[in-house]
Amino acid sequence: MTEIFTGNFTQQEPIPEAGIEAALKVMRSGRLHRYNVAEGEAGETALLEQEFAAYTGAKYCLAVASGGYAMGAALRALGVAPGAQVLTNAFTLAPVPGAIAAVGAVPVFIGVTPDLVIDLGDLAQKVRGEAKVLMLSHMRGHICDMERLMAICDDAGVAVIEDCAHTMGGAWKGVPSGRQGVMGCYSTQTYKHMNSGEGGLLVSDDAELMARAIMLSGSYMLFERHLAAPPPEAFAEIKYQTPNVSGRMDNLRAAILRPQLADLPAQVARWNARYRVLEEGLADVPGLALTTRPAEETYVGSSIQFLLTDWEEPAITEVLARCAKRGVELKWFGAAEPAGFTSRYDSWRYAPSAPMPASDRVLRGIVDMRIPLTFSEEDCALIARIIRAEVSAVYQAA
Repeated sequence: MTEIFTGNFTQQEPIPEAGIEAALKVMRSGRLHRYNVAEGEAGETALLEQEFAAYTGAKYCLAVASGGYAMGAALRALGVAPGAQVLTNAFTLAPVPGAIAAVGAVPVFIGVTPDLVIDLGDLAQKVRGEAKVLMLSHMRGHICDMERLMAICDDAGVAVIEDCAHTMGGAWKGVPSGRQGVMGCYSTQTYKHMNSGEGGLLVSDDAELMARAIMLSGSYMLFERHLAAPPPEAFAEIKYQTPNVSGRMDNLRAAILRPQLADLPAQVARWNARYRVLEEGLADVPGLALTTRPAEETYVGSSIQFLLTDWEEPAITEVLARCAKRGVELKWFGAAEPAGFTSRYDSWRYAPSAPMPASDRVLRGIVDMRIPLTFSEEDCALIARIIRAEVSAVYQAA
């Protein structure tokens, strides 16, 4: 009998009861705006910033409307001007080059390796150009050799902003993701590691950069109400020089997030248990290659990728169709046309690019799958059996 998976790949776990209760309290108060707090109250947003700073070990934290806004604020805080070049990954999602283009800058794409991390050899070549900033995307939770990357960028005088949308809770050699660059950006969109529908967080140890980001976010002259902000003297001149580009997080979303932050280590362990079941189930499938996870990397297995390298397009689309028929939703980064959340650097025609043959070969083979925590480990074992069977059937027929 053919096995069918009946789970839902877009269904998330419910918000924790503590978050629901906290959200109800905020709604009953009517004080949703982060600066509309009663006498003596810090507010949910300020408390979330304080707690996330402590979680990551950062001096400063700012909660904002989205991960994309966090990236844009970081670029503006660094003074990236219209027309400037900004290095970034060829393998990423559209909000990353979108944040660069939104400040009038020009993305310069760096290649990807078969382990789905930024190609440090390509970076070492391109870092010698005009760009003074790298927007590093830890795409789909894969963290590169951060010591080597930082050495390359430091030597060239290039500042690193980390896009940690997929690595909240991850680390390289014990250093939390987002803490090696000058600023770290995180997302709390529904499909990320904490869920507030939309939302973002920005961390840094640099007082000047964070003061600019806070003013940009729309603090007006209320920055002293923050609990994870630089001291007032950091704002002395910046408050006059920085435009308001409002993108604040509100107390309702922060209330939902604070209990999730407390639960994050346990959630990471649950994701990784499911990831390991899938990894084991997909090991040694002819024609299918898994990525290597280095020992130095602490990853969060909220998704899994495998490569069907050098497969012809009809064979890959047949695998996707056969798996979908059995209830398993896979996304392919090699399609000629973008679909849903999935697109490639050559899809973003607002950003000039030239073919990168080695990276294009990798991108053509990437198949991607979410791992919702609504799936059990038994579900993941079933999914692996289905993928294994369908990949094997198409590969043997080719």
